[in-house]
Amino acid sequence: MLKIDLNSDLGEGFGSWAMGDDATMLTLVTSANIACGAHAGDPETMFQTLLLAKENGVSVGAHPGYNDRIGFGRRVIPMPPDEVGRMCAAQIGALMALAAQAGVSVDYVKPHGALGNLAARDRSVADAIVAAVQKISPDLAMLAISGTQSELAARDLGTPVYSEIFADRGYLSTGQLVPRGQEGAMIDDPAQASERLIAYLETDMMPVVDGDPIRLAAQSVCVHGDSPGAVAMTKEIRKRLLAHGVEIRQFSKPTS
Repeated sequence: MLKIDLNSDLGEGFGSWAMGDDATMLTLVTSANIACGAHAGDPETMFQTLLLAKENGVSVGAHPGYNDRIGFGRRVIPMPPDEVGRMCAAQIGALMALAAQAGVSVDYVKPHGALGNLAARDRSVADAIVAAVQKISPDLAMLAISGTQSELAARDLGTPVYSEIFADRGYLSTGQLVPRGQEGAMIDDPAQASERLIAYLETDMMPVVDGDPIRLAAQSVCVHGDSPGAVAMTKEIRKRLLAHGVEIRQFSKPTS
């Protein structure tokens, strides 16, 4: 039987401003990447999202990003790789502190937005993030975009790593995501996203916008929680996967 984890980026509100329907999403996904107070989130939003994840038996990961609320962490802020690592460490530590208050463990780290995309193509940034994670805890895993420098850095440095693909994003032949704003970057139709995902799970081949399909390995599928149709997309994906005989469950033991 095919098995896959379903993850989403959550806890991305701030104060009285809500982003997405986290309460519903946490009944649909098996892993939650929780914003750590930089690109989005604040202590109470983080804490309440952790509690909701706990109530639903959802695995928790830290989702650090650039300190850029106005740009939602989707703009690169130039800084040396070591500084990137310390920036991530501070955010991961904040989430772990609040997780301790909620009685939840933080199991993995997934960089957000522009930071995640930069680490996917820049090995020095990927190495710095992985090294920072290792110093926090050797038990923390990385959730990395499949086939990118982020995944390779974690494997080469001996950190447990889960590989992910995206249900609602287009791909380039490099294995990286089509930049937002470009044609083919987003997949908004739940049926189209589900059909592509099922075909991928059967073949390990991912269609790309600039060439022939590429082979990717993945233990998790991401659906963005901030998209207007996130709940409908996730419900349709779950329904289609289950009907196809795919078991949706939390990550298997990561590899390194």
